[in-house]
Amino acid sequence: MIIVMNKKASENNIRAVTEKLGKEGFSSHIIRGVEKIVVGAIGDRQTICSMGLELMEGVEKVVPIMKPYKLVSREVKSEDSVININGMEIGGNNFTVIAGPCAVENREQLLLAAEGVKAAGAKVLRGGAFKPRTSPYSFQGLEKKGLEFLAEARDLTGLKIITEVIDSYSLEMALDYVDIIQIGARNMQNFQLLRLAGKSQKPVVLKRGLSATVEEWLMAAEYIMSEGNYQVILCERGIRTFETATRNTLDISSVPLIKRLSHLPIIVDPSHAAGDWHLVPPLAKAALAVGADGIMVEVHPNPMQAMCDGPQSLSIKKFTAMTEELKPLAALLSRQI
Repeated sequence: MIIVMNKKASENNIRAVTEKLGKEGFSSHIIRGVEKIVVGAIGDRQTICSMGLELMEGVEKVVPIMKPYKLVSREVKSEDSVININGMEIGGNNFTVIAGPCAVENREQLLLAAEGVKAAGAKVLRGGAFKPRTSPYSFQGLEKKGLEFLAEARDLTGLKIITEVIDSYSLEMALDYVDIIQIGARNMQNFQLLRLAGKSQKPVVLKRGLSATVEEWLMAAEYIMSEGNYQVILCERGIRTFETATRNTLDISSVPLIKRLSHLPIIVDPSHAAGDWHLVPPLAKAALAVGADGIMVEVHPNPMQAMCDGPQSLSIKKFTAMTEELKPLAALLSRQI
């Protein structure tokens, strides 16, 4: 249920509603929109209907939420959420480009990548310090040293930094370094990790699971938000289908669908969807065309020598060419890169 407060509602009115909900065993979440403030109440629907909340000062109406996901729903917040990350915004009219290597391999590689993607227009540097790999014998990441290299790259370039966390150990370590944490496809339904990410109050990019439905994906976001962290960015990265010509199948239709169902910003990862660098630029254009709030792209100074995901990584030259091709399309759609 959501309790819609009227325009004249004071902070005392809002506090009175949340306190009443708390006494009845409900958890409440205050969502502050541009036009109105709503209080999301999580608990038994029958109980809330008998509490007389409509009679409280400042309350406009009480509305049931029909979707199984509550806090991420458009029913709770009609306007798009814009995530502010230390002055940089994801959502709204922005088309945010996140770029960098799959894995942080060494200091030189990362700094070259950071300088290259910054010059081409990226706002966020991605780089894996912890690498969940299919094979236990593959490169697993530099962990703390990788985080230190990412922080150094931020200091030198001004880029925000993001890295994937895979468990409570990596999350706790990453919080001291990064601006955004990423929860990957394999951990989309790691509910303990989702709750910890919610408690961290750090912006979270939540990737869609390999075989997850849109509803399952939104329910995973709900786990994060239910802990009071409303800084969630969804990421479509392709799903597993019968097709073998590409690494995954990019569900481009999920972007406008998410826009209709949820107020959260959504970005697209064409690199993991395609598995082939040739397909990344056209898929990036498609993401922009259907209304995505950004892209996350793998870029490596020398893809042929990359320790992971070389075939899907763009060189700095190819990435620069791609961003130049995106700019006129963004201008046509009134988006800012």
